[in-house]
Amino acid sequence: MKKYLPTVRDYLLIIFSSLIQAASLRLFFIPADLASGGVSGVSQLINRFTNWPIGLMVLVGNIPLFALGWRFLGGFKFAMRTAVAILTYSLFIDLLDNIQVFEQYSQALIVDLQGDIFLNSLYGAIVSGVGYGLVYRARGSSGGSDILARILNHWRGIPMTQSYLMVDTAVILSAGFVFGWKPALYAMIALYVSGLVAETVLEGGGTIRTAMIVTGNPETVASRVIEELQRGVTWLEGRGAYTGNDRPVLYCVVNRAEIATLKAIVHESDPEAFMVIGAAHEALGEGFKPLKGR
Repeated sequence: MKKYLPTVRDYLLIIFSSLIQAASLRLFFIPADLASGGVSGVSQLINRFTNWPIGLMVLVGNIPLFALGWRFLGGFKFAMRTAVAILTYSLFIDLLDNIQVFEQYSQALIVDLQGDIFLNSLYGAIVSGVGYGLVYRARGSSGGSDILARILNHWRGIPMTQSYLMVDTAVILSAGFVFGWKPALYAMIALYVSGLVAETVLEGGGTIRTAMIVTGNPETVASRVIEELQRGVTWLEGRGAYTGNDRPVLYCVVNRAEIATLKAIVHESDPEAFMVIGAAHEALGEGFKPLKGR
């Protein structure tokens, strides 16, 4: 039974993330006429002229995309997680609209925000970004733009980030003709912010620093880093392309607060050292977060 627990946890997380995304659409995007991008955004546009249920249109719109993009969905498990995300998201969109308590809360929120399109776009972006991040943590996809982006990536070799931008921008620009250009601009901002929030939820907000140090005094630098910062150091063998001389290279990972101390250690140990500091999203293992399967 234990081996199925991570899978069950993933599917529960996907369902919860679908609820969050649907709530964001109903509470913030729809009342403010903000197109959310992808199939959801197209469904909002169609709903404006036909009054057809948005959730049902999201489901119908995702079916051909899912069938077309099956081979690009990263395997059977990933495809099944995507299918569950699409089904539950579509269901929650229309279900929430028919729950009286949710409708009362939605009306109270609309009054509280007083039609402020900036606040609606900001709150909508944050809430939907959390939902996207959670579904990605569960190793799934929210369908719509994700599927189209993968298809464009495999069919035309267009990078995933550009594919997302092309698909969602096309939808939001179309919404400009229907909802107006001011909501379209705020929808673009919301799209960008939700991506940042999703990335933070997926990878964590604690950016750490990596350092590569080329020094003629590696023993002193390494020992001081280990003693004073309590951080591990990896010794790499390098060779200068210009001089042809062998040069040891030290590699270590620290948090942002330790960078100043690391610079001081290197400078004091070898003023002629060469040091490169980079940023990384996450560090897993001893001294940082535990290394897990997900």
